[in-house]
Amino acid sequence: MAAVTAMPTVPTTSSAPSPLPPRSGTIRDTGTVRRSEVRATAWTVTGLAKVQGDVEVETGTVDGLLSVAGRISAGSLRVRGTLSVVGVVEVRGDLTADGTLQFGTGLHAGSLVSKGSLRSGAPLRVDRLASVTGTVEAPTVSAALVELSGSAEVPGELTAVAAVRARFRGDSRIGTVRAARVELHGPPTSLIPTLWRAVFGGRATIHVDRVEADSVELSAVEVGFVRSPSVVLGPGAHVTAVEGTVVKRHPTSRVGPESRSPPPYGLSR
Repeated sequence: MAAVTAMPTVPTTSSAPSPLPPRSGTIRDTGTVRRSEVRATAWTVTGLAKVQGDVEVETGTVDGLLSVAGRISAGSLRVRGTLSVVGVVEVRGDLTADGTLQFGTGLHAGSLVSKGSLRSGAPLRVDRLASVTGTVEAPTVSAALVELSGSAEVPGELTAVAAVRARFRGDSRIGTVRAARVELHGPPTSLIPTLWRAVFGGRATIHVDRVEADSVELSAVEVGFVRSPSVVLGPGAHVTAVEGTVVKRHPTSRVGPESRSPPPYGLSR
C-alpha cells in the first residue's frame, strides 16, 4: 500500500481589520488647522479647524469654529463658537454650547445645554436634561427633561419622561408634545410688548398641533388638541379641542375652533 504523505498546515489569515489603537495623548490646535481625522484623549481647538474624517476623543473643547465631515464620538464636549458636523454626534456625557450647533445626521447626548442656535437634520436624543436657550430646529426631540427658552421648530414629536417646560420668545411650531407634565408659555401679552410687535413686525405665533400629558398648563399659545385629566388655561391660551378636564381658565383664554381673516390692507393686529 502506498504511503500517504500529510500535507503541511497552511496558516490562515483573517480579513478583519486590525483594531484601532486606544486613544491617547492631548492635541492642541491653534489658528487655522486641517486634519484628516482626530483620535486622542483630549483635543482643544482655538481658532478655525476642519476635519475630513471622524473625531474620537474623551474630552473635546472648541473655542472658535470647527467643521467635521465625518462623525464625532466623545465623552464630553464643550463648544464656544460654531460646530458643524455632517455625521452623527455621540456624546456620552455632557454637551455644552454657547454659539451655533449644526448637525446633519442627528445627536445623541447624555445631557445637553445649548445657548444660541441649534439645528439638526435628524432626531435629537438626550438621556437626561435637554436645555435650550435660543432656537432649536429638529425633526424630533426626546429627553428625560426638556427646558426651552426661545423658539422651536419641531414638526414631529417633542417628548420627555418627566416634563416639557417652554417659554417661547419667537415664532414656534411643534407637532406633538408628550410628557408627564407640559408647561407651554408664549410671550407676555402686556400692553408694551403688544404695541412693540404691532410696530416692528407683529405678534409672535406659537402653535402646537397636539399635547398629551398628565397635567398641562398653557398661556399665550395655540394648541389644536389637548388630552389631559388636568388642564390650566392661562392668559391668551387658545385650544381648539380638549379631551379631559379644564381645572382653571383665564377670562382671556379660548376653547373651540376660530375663524380668522387677515387684517385689511395697511392695518395690522
